[in-house]
Parts: sequence; C-alpha cells; structure tokens
Amino acid sequence: MSALAVSDVSRNFGGVQALSNVSFEVAPGERRLIIGPNGAGKTTLFNLLSGALAVSGGKVMLFGRDITNLPPY
Repeated sequence: MSALAVSDVSRNFGGVQALSNVSFEVAPGERRLIIGPNGAGKTTLFNLLSGALAVSGGKVMLFGRDITNLPPY
C-alpha cells in the first residue's frame, strides 16, 4: 500500500488551469521532491494535498483512505 497516492489531480482557478492530471505515489518511508520554476504549480499541489484548496478533479489517497477535498484538520 502507498503512503500517498495522487491520481489525475487537477485544479482550475476560473479559466486558468493551475494543475492538470498530476499523478504519483509515495511508498512508506520514501521521500519525493517537487521542483519547478515559479508558477509551475508546486504550492497549489501542496495546498491540494493538505486540504487547503479543493481538488477540481482526481483523487488523493492517504494510506488507502480517500482524503480528496477533506478539510486540513
């Protein structure tokens, strides 16, 4: 089982597509690095994973539990 599984996550801000179909998995104990230039969507991705922003499409799973669009707490 993955610690974190992100499947086809997207986020729109009006007519602007901030993220489009992002998918990756992180195994327990594994570390991943998100890199990219300014405006690439790194902070938006983190905010979607933490629940600070709602996902426009796709799914976020944490240890097999669907946490898509749950509040941060």
